[in-house]
Amino acid sequence: MAVPVPMPRQRTGSPVESAPAPETSGGGGDLTLLVIEDDPAGTFSAPELPDAAGTRVRIRTARNLTEAERLLTDDIQCILVDLALPGRYDSDHDGLAPLKHVLRLAPRHAVLALAAEGDSERAAAAVRVGAQDYLFRDELDSRLLSRAIRYAVERKRADVAQRQLTESRLRAQENARLERGLLPTPLLQGSNLRFASRYRPGRSRALLGGDFYDTVRTPDGTVHVMIGDVCGHGPDEAALGVELRIAWRALTFAGLCGDTLLSTLQKVLEHERESEEIFATLCTIDIAPDGRRAGLCLAGHPSPLIVRAGGAPRLLPYDEGGPALGLLPRARWPRREVQLGEAWSLMMYTDGLIEGRVGAGTKQRLGQDGMVEMITGLLARGLSGEELLETAVAQVRELNGGELTDDVAVLLLDRGSALVTA
Repeated sequence: MAVPVPMPRQRTGSPVESAPAPETSGGGGDLTLLVIEDDPAGTFSAPELPDAAGTRVRIRTARNLTEAERLLTDDIQCILVDLALPGRYDSDHDGLAPLKHVLRLAPRHAVLALAAEGDSERAAAAVRVGAQDYLFRDELDSRLLSRAIRYAVERKRADVAQRQLTESRLRAQENARLERGLLPTPLLQGSNLRFASRYRPGRSRALLGGDFYDTVRTPDGTVHVMIGDVCGHGPDEAALGVELRIAWRALTFAGLCGDTLLSTLQKVLEHERESEEIFATLCTIDIAPDGRRAGLCLAGHPSPLIVRAGGAPRLLPYDEGGPALGLLPRARWPRREVQLGEAWSLMMYTDGLIEGRVGAGTKQRLGQDGMVEMITGLLARGLSGEELLETAVAQVRELNGGELTDDVAVLLLDRGSALVTA
């Protein structure tokens, strides 16, 4: 049965003038409706229905699902499906096969179901399976049709927006769980060293950046510590940092150290990086079981800061370091012996801590000398451990005049009471 309305006839199956989808909800934009109805006479038509907001509804008609698929273009906002269409492959035997086919065919479109007056149960079922609303054929008029179309389009928009928001939240939660799982868990069981760390990625709303660190104790009692920085700040750099950290831990437990370890890590970086321009700086320290001496290797990385009992903070020697990983194919990284003493504290950091500015609008960087001066002042206030690192990062941010754009990682290893007596 058709819905007769007085308007110029359009040939069934031929698209009429269409308008683009409205950019905002509410009135002001024209709508195009695709009607799918089993009507051999092709008499279903509707006028352009202006309302108070100026919306007009244009019509395209199709007599079956095959024809509807051909006429379904991006400029159509709503589809009206006659539930009386012959339904094939209706495995559920609920008479909704045509509607389900349209919902699969056009998941982003608003869909209305057209039902007979006495078929309210099937009409309600149509909404349960995905239609935005249903209309009874015998009650249909131009005003009701116009209102139903606009309601269906806005409800579909709201449904899509809510689904996208939910999916975005789920992805964010999953990413957060993944990033937390990729952060290191120090393995120092059996060691008398105290460990603290502070990590702050430069990327907004990220938990993981291109900086990476780790510390483990091998069966011989040696404590190995590493901190590094992949150039760049995106998710690819963060992933590469995780790969290098995991490789470092595995190689360390396998007994590699010094130049051999760094040469192998360079091979890992060369195979895993996205381009030959990617490199990574690295600092490794292996502390002897007695805690009094250590081996230091630098690969283009800032030298650690040490505080010995009764002494002032100073940088460890850095004149014998090698280049960053990934810069030179046959580079070497000498291991330098360092005497630590009885009681000491060792701070390792990435360049995000020292490259912040020392005043809003200035070009001067904090630098290593400025960092040493800052840490000296914090130690004089009696700060240590996590509080020392937290305050240091906060003070660097304050000096910078706002958020730091680079990743920041800071580690602190402490043996004895060096921080208290310095």
